[in-house]
Amino acid sequence: MKELLQTMPQIGAVEWIGVRPARGEPIQVLSQVGIDDQGLVGDRYEGAVDGDRMVTLIQQEHITAVASILGRETVDPALLRRNIVVSGINLQALKKNEIKIGAAVLFVTGNCPPCSRMEENLGAGGYNAMRGHGGVTARVVSGGEIEIGSPVKLLVAE
Repeated sequence: MKELLQTMPQIGAVEWIGVRPARGEPIQVLSQVGIDDQGLVGDRYEGAVDGDRMVTLIQQEHITAVASILGRETVDPALLRRNIVVSGINLQALKKNEIKIGAAVLFVTGNCPPCSRMEENLGAGGYNAMRGHGGVTARVVSGGEIEIGSPVKLLVAE
């Protein structure tokens, strides 16, 4: 079973990046961002959150599913309050493992359930549409730059 859990030949890609500079301010959409040992540079939670939730990630494929559930063609990732959108790799399969994303290394700590703001951001039913599709949380192992298109892959201990 351990071998199966550490077999992830797929390599994903960063599709979207966003940071929240201050409470109540809109998310800034970025083409690249630095990650230091405190989290995403410029994010209001940099250095202020518990170590297991320094960075939040969500799959583009799940955003597509949420849009479908809500009867929409698309959902703006900024409404979902996650930092990084990736595609092409199963984030749930990466839990409790290190991943390399651009030049940074993160440890995927667990699920990132939706918050009550989903009703406000997505409309009636937004919270329930997001259940099971909220993405994952991660802590920083080593910092570095990431940008749109950066690869996302599982790091396997040799």
